[in-house]
Amino acid sequence: MYSWIWRHLPGGTAVRALLALVLVAAVSALLLFVVFPYVEPYVPFADVTVDE
Repeated sequence: MYSWIWRHLPGGTAVRALLALVLVAAVSALLLFVVFPYVEPYVPFADVTVDE
């Protein structure tokens, strides 16, 4: 899969590396700000309490 993405990115090696970093940052931001907050209420271990 990663080689498929690498082959389809335009430009030389430096441009591809920069675009790959931007792609990773965009996917990370999407997961952090959209997907994880949506899924968090459905995760069974979200209500953890520690008794002392």
